[in-house]
Amino acid sequence: MGQSPLPEGKYVVPALAQGLSLLNLFSRDAPTLTAPEIATRLGLSRTTVFRLLHTLQLMGFVSREQDERSYSPGPALLNRGFAYLASLDLVERAQPILQRLRDETGMSAHLAVRDGQEIVYVARFAARTTVASSVQIGTRFPVHATVMGRMTICDLSDRELAALFPREPLAAFSEQTPTTLLALKEILSKDRAVGYAVSQSYFERGVSSVAAPVRDVSGRIVAAINITAVDSHVQIEDMHEALRDAVLKASAEIAGHSFGVEVEHVLRQIPERRLA
Repeated sequence: MGQSPLPEGKYVVPALAQGLSLLNLFSRDAPTLTAPEIATRLGLSRTTVFRLLHTLQLMGFVSREQDERSYSPGPALLNRGFAYLASLDLVERAQPILQRLRDETGMSAHLAVRDGQEIVYVARFAARTTVASSVQIGTRFPVHATVMGRMTICDLSDRELAALFPREPLAAFSEQTPTTLLALKEILSKDRAVGYAVSQSYFERGVSSVAAPVRDVSGRIVAAINITAVDSHVQIEDMHEALRDAVLKASAEIAGHSFGVEVEHVLRQIPERRLA
């Protein structure tokens, strides 16, 4: 596939033109690219491409894939125009499932991905009530202080968590927020054991939530979903039973539709409910 030549001229900033041209290479047909592929398409040296990728990765505009060779657009693009991310299979195929989840539970349904220490909302279906979740696509919340954020990091190793949160105390947003890495690890251990999380006023007073991770075919967590109710009483039993089952079913369906995973297989991996 050919690529338009990089712009030239007296007032052109070469590095900026190169970086934007690099981002423009990604598309539905090319969701991931390696450094050599980028160098070939842009006609740049591998050293230059490495420096561009390193800078864009630090700024969140590209993400390094698990194979450590390929790159894909990062969540920071959401703040500048999330049309690309909204076209990805994960988001596109999650939408009807989230809409059905909203309709079945009467609660707002959301999908989020992690960007460093924050989660970024990439899909949303607001409850059909006068009081609904106020988050919008592109809204960011701290990972450690939200149940949906916790779902995106509950499988991380101690070393990965230490690298993600190098400084303490962690910012507190409510009385329930863990402010030390040790406290966070204890909560994540419980999350990992049951495969989901519930909260009442955990991040914001008056908000109840049930969340679950979304995994790819290898079992790696790539996103999280939740349902939320604002300023309405939700029975804790329902959060651990009917609502939990609805959220887990939806997360398994999203995984199945997006990554070729059988929903029944995903459901079999979910541990039995364990109430405290």
